[in-house]
Formats: sequence, C-alpha cells, structure tokens
Amino acid sequence: MATAVIGIVSDEFTNPNSVKMLNEVTRQLNARGCLSLLLNVDSREHYLTLLNQAGELGITGLIFLTALYGEETTSIPAIWLSGDRALRVDGYAAGEEIGRLLLAQGHQRFGFMHGRETQTQPRQMQGFAASLEAADKTLDQQLVAGHDDRELAYQAMMAYLKKARASERINALFCENDVLAFGAMQAVRDFGQGVHIGVVGFDDVDEARSSAWHLTSWAQRRDLLVAEALNRLLDNRVDNSGAWQQGELQVRHSHHGKHVHGEMSQCGCASRH
Repeated sequence: MATAVIGIVSDEFTNPNSVKMLNEVTRQLNARGCLSLLLNVDSREHYLTLLNQAGELGITGLIFLTALYGEETTSIPAIWLSGDRALRVDGYAAGEEIGRLLLAQGHQRFGFMHGRETQTQPRQMQGFAASLEAADKTLDQQLVAGHDDRELAYQAMMAYLKKARASERINALFCENDVLAFGAMQAVRDFGQGVHIGVVGFDDVDEARSSAWHLTSWAQRRDLLVAEALNRLLDNRVDNSGAWQQGELQVRHSHHGKHVHGEMSQCGCASRH
C-alpha cells in the first residue's frame, strides 16, 4: 500500500499556537506512517499554484492550519484546524466559563479583542457575552487588532486606553488568543496611570505560563483535536462523543487585573498544567 502524503497548509508561523499545532500534526502523522509536506503559502496565487502541483507531489490529503485559503481543494480530501469550518474545542462553553470567572472577580465592564474582523462572531465571544447577559452585564467594547499579532494588539489596546474616559474603560478583557492577550497586557502596563484590566487569553501557549505574564487562558486538547482530524481525513471515522472538543481553563493571575511584571499571584489560585 502506498504511503499517504499529507500536505499541511499554513500562512505564518509567528503565532505559537500554529507552531504547536504543526508539531502535533506531524507527530501524529509520523506515528501513522504518513509523510508530511509543509505548504507555507503567502498569497492566494501561491496557494493555487501549489494546489495545481498537488498531483505531481503525490498529495493524498490536505490539513489547513490557516483559515485564509482552501475553497479550491479540487478532489483532494481536506480538513481544517483553523477558521469557521475548523474542528475546534467548544468555544462557546469556554467563553461562558471565562465570563463566569471574570464576573466572580467583581469586574463590571467587559471587552473582547478580535484578531481579524469577520462576518461571524467567534464562538468563544458568543459564550462570553451570554454569560455576561445572564448576570445582567453587557459586552461593552470590541477591539480589533487586524491580525493575530502582538504588536497590533498592543496598538489597538493603547489606542483604546488613550481615547476612553477613565470612568468608562473596561476592567476585564477576553482575547481571542494568547498572542493578542500578551499585546494587550503590555499596553496596559506601559499606559500606567493606575489602570488595571483583567485579561484572559485562549490557546494556553507555553509563554502563558511564564513569570512575565501568568496569563489565565483556555487550554485546548491539541492531541485530541488532531487525532479526530486525522481519523476523519484518513479513515473517514467520526467521534460523535465530543470528547475531542473538551478543554480546561488554566487559572493563573492575569484575570485579576494587576499585571505586575515578574510577580506571582498572591491570591492563592493554583495553576493547573
């Protein structure tokens, strides 16, 4: 039987979650005896060129780590681990739990930071807003960085802090991913002026655990997500139990709002790894 060659399509590796997902995908493909072919695309034209060459390259399936490409997959089986069509954790439930955590902390005004502007609201934002509404609170502010980029998140947060009246500023922010959270937290630190904003991320990348951030974040089970993706792609087998959608909130310190560089939380909240 011929060895399966799986093309892994990505558009950038500056996001640490993409790197961790790539590592997990290639690890599991190796364990299944498949060959991995990385297709690092920088434009739609480049992607279409690679797609036309797929037959020559012997690609038998595609895994997308990006949401920007993939409409034209011809007859090649494909599955997504990013974007609206992706296999993903139950973001709605994650958003609800994060909302409850921030409400329990006593925060009163809430925001959400997007990476990109999209037509559909992220599921984690929907769950977040629902938990706030259940407590008679509202999602007061939405910020858009423009890309999943730390510097852009920093700029978006700094611009908001400069224009918002002190009495109207949010005091809790849920970010679509950890990269955005790092940028937002740094902006709060640099802005100073006694501003304290609780920040929660999503993905739980390695840096979230560092003493620089102590970032409270939602950890998805990348191993289960990738296993489900490969089962569907290679074996046409679906797990309807939803176990692969589970995740866990890693409670650290950042959601309190006092982001003191290098200091551990004094609240007694233990990190769960």
